[in-house]
Amino acid sequence: MEQIRTIEEINEKIRNGDAVILRADQMTQLVKEKGPEKAAQEVDVVTTGTFGLMCSSGVFMNFGHGDPPIKMQKVWLNDVEAYTGLAAVDAYIGATQLSETLGMEYGGAHVIEDLIRGHEIELKATAYGTDCYPRKEVETIITIHDLNQAIMLNPRNAYQKYNVATNSSNKTLYTYMGELLPKYGNVTYSGAGNLSPLSNDPDYETIGIGTRIFLGGTQGYIVSEGTQHSPGNNMGTITVSGDVKKMSPEFIRGATVPGYGTSLFVGLGIPIPILNVGLAKKTGLSDEELITNVLDYAVPRLKRPILRQVSYAELKSGEIEIDGKMVRTSPLSSFKKAKEVAETLKTWIEKGEFLLTQPGETLPRERSFNPMPLRKTPIVRDVITSDLITVSKGDSIESVAGVMIKKGINHLPVVDGGKLVGIVTSWDISKAVSQGLKELDRIMTKEVITVTEGELLKEAAQKMAAHDISGLPVLDEEGNLKGIITSEDLSKYLGGVKHG
Repeated sequence: MEQIRTIEEINEKIRNGDAVILRADQMTQLVKEKGPEKAAQEVDVVTTGTFGLMCSSGVFMNFGHGDPPIKMQKVWLNDVEAYTGLAAVDAYIGATQLSETLGMEYGGAHVIEDLIRGHEIELKATAYGTDCYPRKEVETIITIHDLNQAIMLNPRNAYQKYNVATNSSNKTLYTYMGELLPKYGNVTYSGAGNLSPLSNDPDYETIGIGTRIFLGGTQGYIVSEGTQHSPGNNMGTITVSGDVKKMSPEFIRGATVPGYGTSLFVGLGIPIPILNVGLAKKTGLSDEELITNVLDYAVPRLKRPILRQVSYAELKSGEIEIDGKMVRTSPLSSFKKAKEVAETLKTWIEKGEFLLTQPGETLPRERSFNPMPLRKTPIVRDVITSDLITVSKGDSIESVAGVMIKKGINHLPVVDGGKLVGIVTSWDISKAVSQGLKELDRIMTKEVITVTEGELLKEAAQKMAAHDISGLPVLDEEGNLKGIITSEDLSKYLGGVKHG
């Protein structure tokens, strides 16, 4: 894409007070009215903003040394434990760490907000004692002004796109996406739509290591890609850092998500320099053009289906359609605060208080997010019967009984055209013989309870108990039949006998 201007040229216009700055929502309107080419000629910088729950957040602190000094082995701030596997009086408090007395009512996120507000914090620390750090315990009161450093370092903030959550099950689910009511009772979503920072530069042309940003009411920086950065799925993330002593409680808030735990609302904004027409077009995208997926959180993570795709315009309307039913939607982010972030950043730039930076390296476009390998936790794949025996839907009961007797088994998956259509047990066969039935289709269980290869053995056992059954067909992630697991298999495995 042909370059119109450089970042340094934009900075010179900012110094001279000549730069034209628009919020992303204003840019959307301008592009709609005049097109991206004319918008690119008129606008120098587009500001973005978001204000939502960002669990992967926290603060590094240095408490300084007393006399005699201590090498903190464990430390608590308002009864919330901070991580101390660092130098003697350094610690990191994470937003989701819970109070040991108040539980979910108070956590690391609230400690961070209280620090920013200048509140007194109770500090307690213990240690094992050494020659150079003889003190073994300390209890004191601190404020943020007593800290030598308070550096926010958030490993994963500002997801480029958030999935939308709903729940098809019969019970209420309490998740990081909030309370999900049964039977598609509600939909929750996050992100700021056309104001969202990474959505305005989805190819990371201007965003990378060293990019100066708005963070919590002060200037911060992008340190690197964030954890779980997955650009191929439009799920980019960033690691960010800033000086907590300069932050404002207007843009950093502790929160409790019922049934899930604590988290931190973070105000974050990124300026997007309009270097070419392509960037003008991307920053001009509307809520109607920003699409995300609706997922069913009642289904295990790796099998979670996409129920439909939806635009932010639909989400913001207050209800969307799922399975012919209109379902109300509710945001977990504040659009009002997101606009405040973008507007504050716009004002800073207009006043010459905030200059743009050329990233030392842009965010990577090639990354994948992989699940944890459960090598020591037994999963279904560890126990699955390797010699898969099936019968066909059209087989006679007599022939199926013969297979069971010959192979010494009590469960047989029933297939039709290679697809699982049922399961039959030796008890089913006995009943059929006593009733004089001949057709397998009449006695097999057609609503089959299944497991996948990657599910925990504990989950398989729970399914058997919940449905009062003793065998489960095993599917791979594509839904192909791979084997069967029975209560006998579980007993043998737990007793130390594994299938070959």
